[in-house]
Amino acid sequence: MKKKLAYGLLFALVCLASCSFTSNKEENDKDKLLLEVIQYILKQGHFDPKTIDDNYSIQVYDHFIQGMDPMKRYFTQADIQEFKKFQYQLDDQFKAADIAFFDLVYQRLVERMAQTKPYVSESLTQPWDFDQAEFFESDYKALPYAQGAKELKERWRLQLKYMSLSSFIALQEAEKTKKEENPAYEVKSDSLLESEARNQTKTTMDEYFDFVEDLARKDYFAQYVNALVESFDPHTSYLAPEEKDRFDIDMSGKFEGIGARLSKRMDQTKITEIISGGPVWRDQALEVGDEILMVGQEGEEPVSIVGMRLDDAIKLIKGPKGTTVYLWVKKVDGTKKTV
Repeated sequence: MKKKLAYGLLFALVCLASCSFTSNKEENDKDKLLLEVIQYILKQGHFDPKTIDDNYSIQVYDHFIQGMDPMKRYFTQADIQEFKKFQYQLDDQFKAADIAFFDLVYQRLVERMAQTKPYVSESLTQPWDFDQAEFFESDYKALPYAQGAKELKERWRLQLKYMSLSSFIALQEAEKTKKEENPAYEVKSDSLLESEARNQTKTTMDEYFDFVEDLARKDYFAQYVNALVESFDPHTSYLAPEEKDRFDIDMSGKFEGIGARLSKRMDQTKITEIISGGPVWRDQALEVGDEILMVGQEGEEPVSIVGMRLDDAIKLIKGPKGTTVYLWVKKVDGTKKTV
């Protein structure tokens, strides 16, 4: 079982570090404090402390870079060459609570994502030619990093075409099955199926970008911290405060939600599944597809969750057992009600 670095002194200081600052400068101060606390725990609280040296630095570097761009769709060879200047410095940066490497990689990733989204949308506006023979490398570990922006775009194009082709083949098989079951069924044309497959890919990519845009800097920093602690000991991991809260809730059962699974699409938080036995299932006031607009605990002003990160919205909805939560909902039929 993994040892969770979220107990006692560490958790108290991490909470302080996570809540006490607001500005960019103070956010950096918070991150540095967190690194100092974790370094202390690793050295003083670990039964078999590892030497933090250049070998450790290489492990942290590999762990973090691979985690930030595992499919090699964002970073170029020039980016990697720039990052590699830090390859043997991360042990010293950790000791000094220096986050220069993290900031460089994080900012570059955000920049690349912003550049990629419009290209992806544009690529899915035109039909694919599935008769054209092309090669797509799905073994990302075997891929070198792209030489530049042009090659990155080509990788994205092939990725999107591959995704669309997979959907296209599945749709063709579904049409074939329908025809076998009902000889009178009129099979859709390949051009129509190609359009449907491309739209499915567009939906998948829209949801992907919704997800990554929902991630905050702190989510990426948690990845960096995990690279530091897991390189120290693969059986040790770091839980950010919000993850620690969710872990405690899951283990203790002291908090409960409305008994429904939620998902975020664009700025909308919708119910995607109703859990049997839960409050929503018992009340029968909500259904799959309903959009939650605002949330209010009893005696408090309601808060709009339109455009809010899903984790933040769920925190508003959850509360101690017996808590009354009011939801302002837009129903599937377009009507609005409070439940």
